[in-house]
Amino acid sequence: MALEANEPVWFSVRCVVQHVDGFEERITLWRARSFDDAKAQAEDESEEYAGLVGAHHVGATQAFCLSDDELGQGSEVFSLHRHSDLDAESYLRRFLVTGVERPPDVDLLGDERFFR
Repeated sequence: MALEANEPVWFSVRCVVQHVDGFEERITLWRARSFDDAKAQAEDESEEYAGLVGAHHVGATQAFCLSDDELGQGSEVFSLHRHSDLDAESYLRRFLVTGVERPPDVDLLGDERFFR
């Protein structure tokens, strides 16, 4: 991988911003030579973004190194593996569809594709 040769590669970084009425998770793309560099760039941008919208960057970041240097249709830009004994519906209700998401643009629990 290019990371071993110290060449810049693409990273996606998830940052959490606290608003007056809740939290926002943002995933942004960064070209960097290391996880630490990508996270530092994302944190700087997240703090700037938070200041513009009257929020607070809470300091929580997670980075993901993209395996493809060429981004395109179907490129994986973030992945988070979580160990769980929950069934699919319980998992979605606990981590993704808690009922307080904004905006509710996707009805994951009403879509049978998520339970096949």
